[in-house]
Amino acid sequence: MTPPAAADRQRAAQVLARLKAAYPDAGCELRHWRTPFELAVAAILSAQCTDERVNQITPVLFRAYPTPADWAALPQEQLEADIRSTGFFRNKARNIRELAKVVAERYGGELPSDFDTLVQLPGIGRKTANLLVATAFGGQGIIVDTHCGRVSRRLGFTDDDDPEKIEFRLRELIPEAEWSVFSHSMVIHGRRCCTARKPACERCPVADLCPSAGAVDRLARGGARRRTRGR
Repeated sequence: MTPPAAADRQRAAQVLARLKAAYPDAGCELRHWRTPFELAVAAILSAQCTDERVNQITPVLFRAYPTPADWAALPQEQLEADIRSTGFFRNKARNIRELAKVVAERYGGELPSDFDTLVQLPGIGRKTANLLVATAFGGQGIIVDTHCGRVSRRLGFTDDDDPEKIEFRLRELIPEAEWSVFSHSMVIHGRRCCTARKPACERCPVADLCPSAGAVDRLARGGARRRTRGR
């Protein structure tokens, strides 16, 4: 991977400054966790599901099952029923139970804080590990979800679709002390402004720094005209 030029880092710094100003409330939108383990459970549940839906069910779940040992003792069928509304409930239930068992038996009920250890645990990939480090443990992490990846490509920070490659590219562009706030700001920007189908470029705080500004809408209109002419 070619190291980013000084101009790329400068533009990334400008993007970061504007997003921080636009979204001073940026942070993890999984709301109802009290411990790092509960945040890990919420993150597993959020895969292919909205944070809003996860936030609806986690208060009840975390009251019912307050420790990793409680989660590990749950029968698979019971946990599947409890989390069915989040989708992909069989795999999620399996991952949560396996994670809970490891945390209860190997780590005394406390989720480890080390990134390299986290990514070895059941159900925790790089995105979730970075989220935990950044949100639960007060460290720095680049959290590449669907929104962060999309915004990064539109801003010209990367051409990659692979989240791990995007993560390492952003690590090179953004000072480590800013990784977490940058990630949260990018995610919020992707949800509130730079949406997948119709980005609001007209009110985007970084439109003049974005090589894709207006391009998504122009491409959509062009496709519509082509379809009309073909009728």
